[in-house]
Formats: sequence, structure tokens, C-alpha cells
Amino acid sequence: MLRGIHVPLVTPFTPGGEVAADAVEKLAGHVLDEGAAGLVALGTTGEAAALDPDERALVIETCARVCAARDALLTVGVTGSDTRAAARALDALPPGVGAALVTVPSFLRPGERGVLAHVEALAERTPVPLVIYHIPYRTGQAVGAATLRRLGEHPMVAGVKYAAGGLDQDAIDLLRDPPEGFEVLCGDDLFVSPMLALGAAGGVLASAHLRTREFTGLADAWREGNAVRARALGHRLSGLSAALFAEPNPTVLKGVLHARGLIPTPDVRLPLLPAGPAAVSRALEISGRAG
Repeated sequence: MLRGIHVPLVTPFTPGGEVAADAVEKLAGHVLDEGAAGLVALGTTGEAAALDPDERALVIETCARVCAARDALLTVGVTGSDTRAAARALDALPPGVGAALVTVPSFLRPGERGVLAHVEALAERTPVPLVIYHIPYRTGQAVGAATLRRLGEHPMVAGVKYAAGGLDQDAIDLLRDPPEGFEVLCGDDLFVSPMLALGAAGGVLASAHLRTREFTGLADAWREGNAVRARALGHRLSGLSAALFAEPNPTVLKGVLHARGLIPTPDVRLPLLPAGPAAVSRALEISGRAG
């Protein structure tokens, strides 16, 4: 169910600083109509940590409605280093949510045994399949291929969003022989083409807000074995991803989306600050010629 390109949706804000629900709906529909397989709400790109509970509920409700109308998968980010709190958040997920993106516990650094126990505890009570979010440069906790493979054997663990900051040995080991029914999704936009070449099922890519069809075409090309087309697309789109991540995500992306009239403001919430004009201009230039 995780195959393809999933877009971790930004959370647009109005000039008054509120969540712009109409813009959420418009943007969600746009990327799905352009070929995305699904949406990820309340991820890092969506500034989930800066939203209050009512705002998070509004984003989920809006995305669920759009996904239901297009028969697309909605995955919702569930964060928290405390296992009980994460379990309560899973229990509270509303209808329309198809999967939950569960971050490896951050800051506490519980070790791989602790990560294993944490995810297994959540998997025993979750109402929807889990996608493990492996991003050690944010959490401070590395998780090896053997642990991920063991977690992937649980019937309620559907896959992993793999974002190790590069293509490491664990990624290669995991992609060589993943458990049956366990999908590996690339979570580092710059490395999606080589990850797909090695067998990743798809990606969760902030960059795919833009040039969505090209990103889905990249996944299709590798799946079909069309290496010539895939390499050309991968090289071209990596330049766009590099430009969009030149400043903290999603600041440049929001600047570009605003400039293109897709969201009402480029605003982010503190401690993030809006991207500088030069970074936005550079990304606009590249996004205009990426295809």
C-alpha cells in the first residue's frame, strides 16, 4: 500500500497566522491529481510541532476528505518519545487515516532494544498500519538493518521511511532482503533515485510538492527498468531537491509555493524563520526548468 511517491504536506498559514484550511485542501488535491500516491499529514514538513491540537485535527480532517475523494492513502505523523503518549495518539486517530508515521524515539536514545520494544508495543495496539520513521540525524538514535527487518516482520508494521542522510550500508542491507510486505520508502529527497534503483518502493518527498509528475515518473521508470530515463530524471530532480533544502525545511518550499500562488503566505512558525529571497529565487528558477 506504500508504493509510489507520497507528499508530506506543508501546513499553509493565513496572513493572520491561522491554518489556511482551504489552501490545505487545494494543495492536497493538486499533488494527488498530479500523480502522488498519497499524503503524509503532520510530518516535519507540515510543522506538526508548531500546531495546537485543534489545528492538527483540522489538517487531518481536511486531508482525509481529499484522500477519500481520490482513493489515496493518508498517513499521519505520530510523534513522541514516550510510548504511552504515542499509543494514545494512535488510539485517537480519526476515520480516514490509513497509516501512521511513527518516529524512532528521539533525545532519550533508548538503544536499539528500546526502539524494538517501543515499536512492538505500539504495533500491538495500533488501529492502522505503522510506518517507522528512521531519521537518526534528528532523533540521535541509529537503528540498523537487522532491527528494522525484525520490526518489519510484525503484521502491523508496513514499512519504513528511511532518512539516514545518505545511502549507507544499512540501507543497502535492508533493501537486499526486506521482510515480505514491508516496504522501504526513501525519506531523503536527494537520494531517492539511487534508493529506487536499489529497490525502494517509493518515497516520502517534500520536493514532490513541485514537479509531482516528474517524481512519480522517476519511480515508475526505475520500477519498469528504464534506467536511461530514470537516471536523467533523477539527476535533474536532485538539483531541485538541493535548492529546496538550502535552508531549513519547509522554509524554501513554502516560499516557492507562495510565489506560485499555491498557498496564501510563505509564513512558518518560530523557531523557523522564512527563507531568504536568494534561496527562494534559486529554487523558483530550478523548479521552472526541472521538467
